[in-house]
Amino acid sequence: MKSVVLASGSEGNSTFFSDGTTKILFDIGKNAKYIKDHLKEIDEEPSDISGIVISHTHDDHVSALRVFLKSYHPTVYVTEKMFYDLECLKDYDSVVIYEEDFSIGNIFIESIRTSHDASDSRNFLVRSGMEKLVYLTDTGYLNRKYFSKLMDADYYLMESNHDIEMLMEGPYPKWLKQRVLGTLGHLSNKDSSFYLTKLVGEHTKKVILMHLSHTNNTEEKALEMLQKTFLDYEISLPFVCCAKQNEVTRVVDDKNIVRG
Repeated sequence: MKSVVLASGSEGNSTFFSDGTTKILFDIGKNAKYIKDHLKEIDEEPSDISGIVISHTHDDHVSALRVFLKSYHPTVYVTEKMFYDLECLKDYDSVVIYEEDFSIGNIFIESIRTSHDASDSRNFLVRSGMEKLVYLTDTGYLNRKYFSKLMDADYYLMESNHDIEMLMEGPYPKWLKQRVLGTLGHLSNKDSSFYLTKLVGEHTKKVILMHLSHTNNTEEKALEMLQKTFLDYEISLPFVCCAKQNEVTRVVDDKNIVRG
């Protein structure tokens, strides 16, 4: 398995995943040049991307899609509601509509319905061989019914968007603060840490904290909350780091060597 976060944050989000044969992107924010350059940085060719899986159609998750499709023509995986949101797909001839579980090559993907202010919002449980990766970001909460399915994954890519105190004391207008905090918004550091105590297990090798707000969070606060919460629950914390907005963060490389 090889998995690398290419970008994570309010300016754009994209994560590369490969089993050595099939190469896909989860979301494609930022811009096409950024995606191309950062794929090359991890020794991958943009033309080798066989599929792009969209979690939802907010601009920070799809802003590079139209230009990337013109250059490289991968298959795009969207739900029906997402398809109607994306004008660039109307005349595109390589689209797969997913609703629940689907496969791309030998990569098996389970779709998880999430709570976000988009027409449709999904996150994913990804299986490759014996390894399991959870991609969970842009949601106001995680439904308890998914806990058993998501437990004891090898890798967690988990939203930790904001520090509640920083958000409430920060410059956002009241309506936006309410949107971020609401059930259709984003997971706080506290939310993320609590959910992870319910999910990580003996097979968990690494946690990547995702989608940190530039305005309402810091890496230090996100990591401190996670460490404190795991200590309170008397749970051993696996290796953890924060994904970056403008640089790659390796989750695991193709030789199964976990890196920071």
